Amino acid sequence: MNKTYLKLSLDLDLDFVLIAITASLKDYTLGHKINKILNFDFVRIEDHEAYFNIDEEPLEFSRFHYFIEEGEVDFFLVSNRNREGFLIPEMKKVDYFMIIQQYISKEDLREILAKLKLIPEVQVAAQIDPHKLKSKENLIM
Repeated sequence: MNKTYLKLSLDLDLDFVLIAITASLKDYTLGHKINKILNFDFVRIEDHEAYFNIDEEPLEFSRFHYFIEEGEVDFFLVSNRNREGFLIPEMKKVDYFMIIQQYISKEDLREILAKLKLIPEVQVAAQIDPHKLKSKENLIM
């Protein structure tokens, strides 16, 4: 008897810029400092949920949002840690991720990174490739 198997392939939409931020600040304090230095207007929105086990409740991570109408660019600031674990477990030294959806020029990205590094409490602000992360699906907004 011939058996036919279907293979389900899932392609994640990872078309965004990802910045890893290490800073020993509360989420709202970092958001405020970013707002001041970049002239953004991050506001707290509903927590980002990530499922690690189908039989368990999702873990929630604080999330802030800022939208630039010109260019329709979405910025998200998401905590990498909560009391139960990490959003991206393989990046335990990272405190926050900034996710930039839609097109952003290399020049604008360089300026954002440079200004983030001007915040005294920010130890690291670096662009990383989301495709190389083992837990990349947790970053889908």
